[in-house]
Parts: sequence; structure tokens; C-alpha cells
Amino acid sequence: MNGPSLRGRLLVAAPRLIDPNFFRTAVLIIDHGDHGAAGLVLNRPTNVRTGGTIPRWDRLAALPAVIFVGGPVQRDSAIALAKAGPEATLPDWRPIVDTVGIVDLRLDPDEVGTDIERLRVFSGYAGWGAGQLEAEISTGSWLVVDARPDDVLTAAPARLWHLALTRQRGRFAGLVTLPSDPSLN
Repeated sequence: MNGPSLRGRLLVAAPRLIDPNFFRTAVLIIDHGDHGAAGLVLNRPTNVRTGGTIPRWDRLAALPAVIFVGGPVQRDSAIALAKAGPEATLPDWRPIVDTVGIVDLRLDPDEVGTDIERLRVFSGYAGWGAGQLEAEISTGSWLVVDARPDDVLTAAPARLWHLALTRQRGRFAGLVTLPSDPSLN
């Protein structure tokens, strides 16, 4: 890995990234090191209700209360990000962005529910091998920006890609005006 860890940073897909798994996505990096990187796509909600899949946790689900596609890797696995309260004492808690971190869905929500303000569940994740993410960033496929806790649990995930770009300065902000299909321009 060249440079500092990107854990806790937001990857915003450049408009030229046309891979259907990542087109106009915002990905929170949850792990990054010499071994590679892993992240969760924050703006791909499904129609699957959280209560239908993990009913024990449904009362803590952020709106929209649906499962999100976290990425193309291990789609049969679930990863949950939660916003913890200021006095949280969750087991194995490691914040990623401010008070947002991964919560173990095997825990009893009744035991940790007072420590969690909101939760979002992802099916699968995005993964990169050693050096792969750095190479994609260097070719301009991804823009690396600061993540905000509200990015993770936004009630308007369809707007996240645009929002993440418009709050940037300089040339990044202008990318939001590019049409999704340049041939229609």
C-alpha cells in the first residue's frame, strides 16, 4: 500500500467509471491495508425490507428500512453499519466515520439497542486486491473525499453521489453536471 490508509474515506465513482457494479456510486472504505481494501456501496438500496430479512434489528433500521447492495463480493453475507450513541459500549466496536462503525448482527439488539441510534444493513461488499484500489484511483476511476456520518445513513441514498460531489471544491464539483449517458449530450 502506498500512502495512508483510506479507511473511513468515501470513494465517489468518476463519471467515466461505467462498470454497472459501481456506476455513480459512493463507497465507504471500511478496511484498507497492504492486503487490499473493502468497502460498502452506500447508495444502492434494494426493495427487500430489513424486517423481512433481519426482523430483530428492524426497529433500529435507518430509513429507507431496506437492505442495500454493499457490492458484488459475497452477496449472501450481511454487514451492518450503525451510528452509536455517545456513551456506547458495544462489543468489539471500531468506529469508521465519527460514531459510525460495524455492528455484529449476531448480537441481541435488545442488549445493545440503547447504544445504537440507527443501523443500515448491506448485502455483500466491494473488494480490491493488494494495490488494485490504488491503481484505480491513479487512473481516475475514483475520487477520494471525506466521508460524513450522514452519508452512511442518509434517507436519500439516490442523491448521495451528487451530494458528495457538490460539496467538493474545484473540478470535482463540476463533475456532477456531466450527463449519465454522454451520447445523449
